[in-house]
Amino acid sequence: MVIGKSVDLDQIFKTPNPIIGVVHLLPLPTSPRWGGNLKTVIDRAEQEATALASGGVNGIIVENFFDAPFAKDQVDPAVVSAMTLIVQRIMNLVTLPIGINVLRNDAHSALAIAACTGAQFIRVNVLNGVMATDQGIIEGHAHEILRYRRELGSDVKILADVLVKHGRPLGSPNLTTAVQETIERALADGVILSGWSTGSPPSLEDLELAQAAAMGTPVFIGSGASWENVGTLMQAADGVIVSSSLKRHGQIHQAIDPSRVSQFVETTHRSLNQLSVETRHGTAVPVISH
Repeated sequence: MVIGKSVDLDQIFKTPNPIIGVVHLLPLPTSPRWGGNLKTVIDRAEQEATALASGGVNGIIVENFFDAPFAKDQVDPAVVSAMTLIVQRIMNLVTLPIGINVLRNDAHSALAIAACTGAQFIRVNVLNGVMATDQGIIEGHAHEILRYRRELGSDVKILADVLVKHGRPLGSPNLTTAVQETIERALADGVILSGWSTGSPPSLEDLELAQAAAMGTPVFIGSGASWENVGTLMQAADGVIVSSSLKRHGQIHQAIDPSRVSQFVETTHRSLNQLSVETRHGTAVPVISH
C-alpha cells in the first residue's frame, strides 16, 4: 500500500467524508440516442453542476451515463472531445474538484480528459480482475492505466469500483481479497462499493468488510445512498458518490433537483455530527475516519 494516499484525497476535497454528486450527461455524439445538438447537452450539464455546487456537495463526477448501450472499453473520439469541452465549461462555473467516468470502462480516455482539463480524479469501473457485464467480459488493465498516468506526467487520483454494479466476477474472489488486490496490486487511490445495480446501496456489512480490508485507503459508497440510509452507511465509509437520490422525484432520467441536493447534504452532515458525538461519548462503535 502506498503511504499518503488518503492525505492526498483529503487535500482534493478539503473535507473529511466528502459528498460527490454526479452529472449524468445527455447522449453524446455517436451514441444511439444522440439528439444532434451539443448545446443542449452543455446547458443541462452546466445547470446540474451549478445545482450540485449550490446545494453543498464537495465534488462532482461527470459521466456519459445516457450513452447506453455502452462500449465496454474504448469510446469514440467524439465522446472524448465532447466530454473534454463540457468538463472545461463546468470547471469555469464551479470551483469544486471534478472527476471523470467514461463508461463503461475507458479509463485511458478518462485520464486523458482529466490531464488536459485539470480534473483531479477519475472513476474506473473495472481496474483489475475480470467481470461479466451486460457489455460482455471486461478485464481490468491496471498495468496499462497506471503506466499511462505516469506517461502523462499526471497526479490524477484513481477511484476504483470493487466488484462493480451491473456485473459479476469471473471466479469467486471474496470482498476482502478484492479490496486488498485493488489497493495493493492495482494501486487504486480509493475504492468504491456499490449495490448490484444503479440506485441500489451496498450493505453496511460489506462496507465494514471493505473498510477493514482497505487499511486506511478511503472507501466510498458508490450507489444507492439516500437521506434515509446515508446516516447508517456512512458509519463505515469515508465518502459518498450520489446521483439518483438528487434527481427530481428520485428518478434517474430526471434532472438534478437543487432542493434534494440540499436535503441530502444537510442530512449527511447531521448524521456525521451525531455519529461524532455518539463516538466521543462512547455510545456508538467508533469508526475510523481517514
